[in-house]
Amino acid sequence: MTSNRKTARIVGALFITATVAGILSVVFLRPILDAPDYLIKVSANENQVIIGGLFELIMAVACVGIAIWLYPILKKHNEALALGSVGFRIIEGALYIVAVTGLLSLLTLSQEFVKAGAPVASNSQTLGTLLLAARDWAGELGMIAFCLGALMYYYIFYQSKLIPRFISGWGFLGAALSLAGGLFVMFGLYSPFSTIGILLDLPIAVNEMVLAVWLIVKGFNPSAIASLSAKTDIN
Repeated sequence: MTSNRKTARIVGALFITATVAGILSVVFLRPILDAPDYLIKVSANENQVIIGGLFELIMAVACVGIAIWLYPILKKHNEALALGSVGFRIIEGALYIVAVTGLLSLLTLSQEFVKAGAPVASNSQTLGTLLLAARDWAGELGMIAFCLGALMYYYIFYQSKLIPRFISGWGFLGAALSLAGGLFVMFGLYSPFSTIGILLDLPIAVNEMVLAVWLIVKGFNPSAIASLSAKTDIN
């Protein structure tokens, strides 16, 4: 197996890992965090909360890994944008880790809340609201960082023809729609898990699974790599 083929398969596997881990984290956490009595539910479902947090950590590591593994391939076509994509996806991963830290802090708070009872309920609920807000903002900013990084590497994909242009063009458009959705959420136009928010995120989510399968099965376009190598040799 050539180095480029190995890289394509690893990147494809990381795309799938990040998406599956992200979905599982939502499945484990949203029913608890969206409940009106979330402080009680978080404490009562400690293991489920921790597992959800672990899935978020896996997603964060996979997201950073995608950009790092792509960098040696993409920098040959546009080093500045390739480096930018790495930077934004590292920021994305760091923000997801901040979100996990907020989740674990909320777990500790919920346990103290249940132990202490009514006298400290008001203060605990206020602090819980702040921790949830900080967690949500970190997640939303992480999504925006993802979109900016994705726009950069999909642009390189489109220009270099390393993957079919219908996939890279679809990915670029999907990342742009998701970025617009993230900005709408920031300005309070709708919530992240509203119907319109999900619809705006859906194109890039499906695209990344198509891209993942393509990279695992087909890899990068050998003609595009050979063309770049020939130009490098001539220079």
